[in-house]
Amino acid sequence: MTGNRVLVVDDEPGLVTALSINLRVHGWEVGAATDGAQALDMAARWHPDVVLLDLGLPDMSGLDVIAGIRGWSHVPIVVLSARQHGEDKVDALDAGADDYVTKPFAMDELLARLRAAVRRAAPVDAADDAVVEAGDLTIDLARRRVHRSGAEVRLSPTEWAVLETLVRNRGRMVPRLQLLQEVWGPAYSNETGYLRVYTAQLRRKLEADAAHPRHIITQPGMGYIFET
Repeated sequence: MTGNRVLVVDDEPGLVTALSINLRVHGWEVGAATDGAQALDMAARWHPDVVLLDLGLPDMSGLDVIAGIRGWSHVPIVVLSARQHGEDKVDALDAGADDYVTKPFAMDELLARLRAAVRRAAPVDAADDAVVEAGDLTIDLARRRVHRSGAEVRLSPTEWAVLETLVRNRGRMVPRLQLLQEVWGPAYSNETGYLRVYTAQLRRKLEADAAHPRHIITQPGMGYIFET
């Protein structure tokens, strides 16, 4: 039993009902919204631990909902959509989503992905108080905070998970397969596009020149290295 809150956002009443029943059986506390405005309102008032979001909403794009939530919150967002094109996945991830599940889906897999999203967003053990300095970056692994030139940089849970994995292995190459499995899980072994999206986002936020990174270095066809 998880005890975590999940906000289900979908305009299909039958699907919302089925998801709500299954999620509650597995210990989740469930809230539901049928359009984007209601989703933004509930996210702000109810403070879910994870949002399960359909992109096809009647009043606004799901991407707008992601942007609205990301304006103030790092809550994990798992997109649930019938859109299977690669560009839709990239657009959702680029907007700030943490995962993407296509319909139809297996309930066991969806539950595993929700658990993984919440786990990635959980605080690091307070006993680990390592602070890593890298140029103008200060990365506090215990408090899950990054500062650049003294100013805090806001990262999504998945951006943090990618950065944390690289920083904990700083100076050593992390193979693409290892990074995918540690951040997203074994089912994501072939989703190299996720790595391109998230490393690009991290470079935009953390590097002085994203086109010529000093810290997040790509080893073409192999993996990534975090250099201090």
